[in-house]
Amino acid sequence: MYVPRYIFFTKGFGTDKAQLASFENALREAGIAHLNLVQVSSIFPPGCKIIEKEKGLAKLEPGEITHCVMAREQSREPGRRIVASIGLALPEGDDKYGYLSEHHGYGQTESEAGDFAEDLAASMLANTLGIEFDPDKDYDERKEIYRMSGKIIHSRHTSQAALGAEGNLWTTVIAAAIFVK
Repeated sequence: MYVPRYIFFTKGFGTDKAQLASFENALREAGIAHLNLVQVSSIFPPGCKIIEKEKGLAKLEPGEITHCVMAREQSREPGRRIVASIGLALPEGDDKYGYLSEHHGYGQTESEAGDFAEDLAASMLANTLGIEFDPDKDYDERKEIYRMSGKIIHSRHTSQAALGAEGNLWTTVIAAAIFVK
């Protein structure tokens, strides 16, 4: 077992007449098609550093078993908006773990899905840290409560949206957080 030292974020979309090939094309656009991806749950390891995609890819070999948190959505309906998003929330201090969240769905813009995923990660972290908040309040209001607590210092998201392709083709969107040793 290992605890990842680095993480990078990526996204992509693809189309094809075959559903699996559409997914492969999305992985290719994201730059991660050459990896054996293993999806894991939502913990951002203590001390893990966020790096640029290119730096992360340079540390990985083709065929390497690579852990990730991935959101994926697919459709064969022309014009249907699909979205995939990864949210991140980090606590104060490198010695504590944070949260990643994955969200996928229909009808949302990249920004809407990203805010939802970021909110989800921040809410999970807030619960863990014992931060009192009203889950029915707008995310912007809760974000201010999180930041004012001094316990959650950083949140962000990576999102990919697309409209379903014409011509009876599958469309796939992905967003991923890729762990690196």
